[in-house]
Amino acid sequence: MVATHVADDYGADGGLALGQWLPGGRASALFAVLAGVSLALMTGRRTPVAGRERWARSAGLAARALLVATVGLLLGEVDSGLAVILTYYGLLFLLGIAFVGLRAPALFVLAAAWTVLAPVLSQVLRPELPPRQFDSPSFGQLADPGQLLSELAFTGYYPVVPWLAYLLVGLGVGRLDLSRRSVHLVLAAAGAVLAVAATVASRVLVGRPGVAGRLMDDLGRPGGADELARATESGMYGNTPTAGGWEWLLVVAPHSSTPFDLAQTIGSALLVIGVALLAVGLLGDFARRVVAILFGAGTMTLTLYSLHVVLRTERLWPPDDGAFVPHALVLLAIGTGFVALGWRGPLERVMGAASDRVRRLVSR
Repeated sequence: MVATHVADDYGADGGLALGQWLPGGRASALFAVLAGVSLALMTGRRTPVAGRERWARSAGLAARALLVATVGLLLGEVDSGLAVILTYYGLLFLLGIAFVGLRAPALFVLAAAWTVLAPVLSQVLRPELPPRQFDSPSFGQLADPGQLLSELAFTGYYPVVPWLAYLLVGLGVGRLDLSRRSVHLVLAAAGAVLAVAATVASRVLVGRPGVAGRLMDDLGRPGGADELARATESGMYGNTPTAGGWEWLLVVAPHSSTPFDLAQTIGSALLVIGVALLAVGLLGDFARRVVAILFGAGTMTLTLYSLHVVLRTERLWPPDDGAFVPHALVLLAIGTGFVALGWRGPLERVMGAASDRVRRLVSR
């Protein structure tokens, strides 16, 4: 996600740079899928919690979600120039609580249906909703809750209703037996197949006579499939144009929230998770500890993402063309130091304490 914010947009040949193409749309999707995995791990892993314990843990998750959303609103007040994801993320967590009682098969079936149906619902509703007004939700938008909810659910950069597909997939993954190497292999293989199949299918459908030309007309430019690919390769800021036709749902482009975009990025997320689990499974205890320390930033993503947003303000870190490596090194170094010392991230500690407190109160 840092790369999408600070890496060079285009290479020397004029094409989209690898540092933008590779994580573009995929990094934030992985962020959301891992949110679902986290929900599953916190609500019973393979066997969902039930009864009073489910109510208690759900209350704790709701407290966590509200705090994450609040941090997002605070960061929306910072002049970073970024579209902050955390308020969307908080609402996504809240919606996910309704599904924590399901097991893996039901979650995967529901995720597949949601991947197809939610973009259709969005295409129907968005023309009737007010247009997006802000890049990032902030406290000022609380004065107009209808507008804020509209942006969070459908018209914003990370629309929660289509993005619920990511969370459902992550919940399903977290309900699997993640100690088994066969599961790791299936996740990696299924993810690769899904990502490639979605990309190929989209290109075939968009390549039919006249389809790409009509979509380019919606963008006010002439051209065909190649021009459409170049026009959308850097992302569509959350959604396809509302003035266009249903053929926009055939496009696979970063942050377009179409069925093919959701399928491709779900596939890439599963591939990353499967490969990471396979890699860790091959390590011995000492090597695993070394890797855990080197990549300690992964244990405090909320803190480091928030720090990254603050660092993007001009007073703290003026923008420059070579910012990715120093940004990444700063965040990795902080994560390494915290894990080596046995510390939790500051925001993670606050969220965890508040969630545990609410869970214990409800449990009693």
